[in-house]
Amino acid sequence: MSFQYKKVLIAGAAMLLAGAAQAQSAGSNIVSLGWFRVMPTGSADPLTLDSVNGVPFGQPQPGTGAKVESADTLGLAFTHFFTDNIAGEIVAGIPPKHDITGQGSFAQYGKLGSVRQWSPAVLVQYHFFDATTKLRPYVGIGVNYTWFTAAQVTNQSFVTGTYGPGASISASAKSSWNPVFNIGANYAITDKWFVGLSVSYLPLSTTATFTTQRGPVTIVSHTKIKLDPVVTYLNVGYRF
Repeated sequence: MSFQYKKVLIAGAAMLLAGAAQAQSAGSNIVSLGWFRVMPTGSADPLTLDSVNGVPFGQPQPGTGAKVESADTLGLAFTHFFTDNIAGEIVAGIPPKHDITGQGSFAQYGKLGSVRQWSPAVLVQYHFFDATTKLRPYVGIGVNYTWFTAAQVTNQSFVTGTYGPGASISASAKSSWNPVFNIGANYAITDKWFVGLSVSYLPLSTTATFTTQRGPVTIVSHTKIKLDPVVTYLNVGYRF
C-alpha cells in the first residue's frame, strides 16, 4: 500500500469521526422523525376455554395457536442531552396495526384478525465519544407502557369453524409496563442535521380475552401471547 493511499485512508477516517462542532453537547435537543418496524418474535399459548354461560371450565385447547405479524409505522422521538454523553429520550409513534394469523390447527384459516399496539417509551442513553464526533454509537435502557386497541376477529370462517354458525366474537388485550433495551448510532450530516438507526428489544407479553356469543350461549376464552418485539427505528433528526 502506497504512502499516499495510507494518507487518504487516514484523512477519510478523521473526516468520518470528527466534525460538527458541539453537535450533541450538554443542553442540546434533537427531534427525529422516521420509520419504525415492529417485529414480534414470540407466539401465543393454546387457547383456553374459561367458561360457558358463567360455568367455569379452565380447559386448554391443544394444538391451537396464533402469531402476531410484523408491522411498519411512522415514529417520532425527542432527545435531550443532560451532559455531553448522557441523554434522555421520549419515543412514540402512530400505533402499528398487526395482523394475527393462525397456527397449529388454526393455521388453515390464515389471518384471524388484527390489533393496534400503542407503545410509548422513555429511555436513558449513554452516547460514546465526545460531543464533536460525527458518528456516535449509544446504549440505552428505559421503560415502556403498552396497550392495545381495535382488537378484532375478522375471519368469519374461523369463527364458524370453531364455534358454529351464527357465532360472533369480541376481543380485548391486557396492557402492561415493560423494560426496553436499546442500542443505536447517530451520524451528524451537519451541525444541525442527523441520521440515526436504533434497535430496541421489549420483553412483552399480553393476555387476550375472547367473548363469543352464539345465540343465548356466552363462551369466554383466553390466550397468553408473547410478543417480545425487536423494533428498528431509521430516522432523520434536527438539533436545536
